[in-house]
Amino acid sequence: MTVTTAPRTTAPRTTAPRRFWFAADAVVSAVVGVAHLAAAVPLADLVGADVAAHRWVGAFLLGYAVVVGAYARSAMSPRLGWAVVAGNVVWVIASIEVALTAMGGLEGAGRVWVVLQALVVADLALLQARALRTR
Repeated sequence: MTVTTAPRTTAPRTTAPRRFWFAADAVVSAVVGVAHLAAAVPLADLVGADVAAHRWVGAFLLGYAVVVGAYARSAMSPRLGWAVVAGNVVWVIASIEVALTAMGGLEGAGRVWVVLQALVVADLALLQARALRTR
């Protein structure tokens, strides 16, 4: 008797949460990056910091979104996933420092914005880490 199995056409169930949380990170980063690039002047007026800083952050976030999006669609090497989680943790720590010191001329609304986005990034990092630990 011969047994033939069809190749798996979908990702194994354990990779679905991994793909989802890394893809979510890429989408959120892209949206915020586009906002910083497209609305750098109004954002600078609203939250402080100079226009160039908003444009730099926007460009960085778009590049980051491309890399993380590519990772979410890849074979999902856990080592690379942990590097993304570590990068998110560094971003959170740097954001809190920026908010506490009002670096770059941030005003009250800017400090609140930086803390709120740091909370979102921290949450994504936690969810990504949980997904990476799931086997």
